[in-house]
Amino acid sequence: RNRIGQSVLLARRLVEAGCRFVTAAGYKHGQWDTHGGNDRRLKEDLVPPLDQALSTLLLDLEARGLLESTVVLVTGEFGRAPHINPGHGRDHWPHCWSVVIGGGGIQGGQVIGASDKRGARVEDRMVTIGDLFATIYKALGIDWTKEYMSPIERPVKIANSIGGKSGYPIKELF
Repeated sequence: RNRIGQSVLLARRLVEAGCRFVTAAGYKHGQWDTHGGNDRRLKEDLVPPLDQALSTLLLDLEARGLLESTVVLVTGEFGRAPHINPGHGRDHWPHCWSVVIGGGGIQGGQVIGASDKRGARVEDRMVTIGDLFATIYKALGIDWTKEYMSPIERPVKIANSIGGKSGYPIKELF
C-alpha cells in the first residue's frame, strides 16, 4: 500500500473496465529527477515500490486474461548521465536510456540493444523513439505507417523517427 501500488491498482481496474489508455502516475512530480543522492534515492525510495508494483501488475493482468491485450510501458523522457555530479546525483542524459515494454502480444524476456560499459552511448542496435512508437502501434493493431497532414500540408508520421524517417517495429518482439 503506497502511491505507486495504488496507482497501478487503479490502472488495472480501468483496463478491466474497458479504458483503452491509462497512465499509472503514483510518483510525485520530479521524484525521479535524481540530481542529488542518486544511489540512495534509487535504492531506498524509488526502485523498490516500482519493482513490486510492476511485477504485481503484470501477474495480475495475466491472471485476469488481460495481459495479451494490454501493452505495458515503463519509460522516462531521457536517461541519467553516466557520471556522478558533485551532489552525488546524475543529471539528464539524452544519449542512452532504457525502456521496459511487455504485454499486448509482445515477446518479453529480451534485451534489445546495448550501451557501452559506462551506459553513456548506444554501442549496439540503436532503437529510436520512432521504433518504440511503431512497436506499440503494431501491438495495438494500429497502422504504424500512418501519416496525417498538418495544417500547413506537411505530412506527420505517427511513428516519426530520426531525420523525419519512419520508425519500424522491433522485430524481435513479435
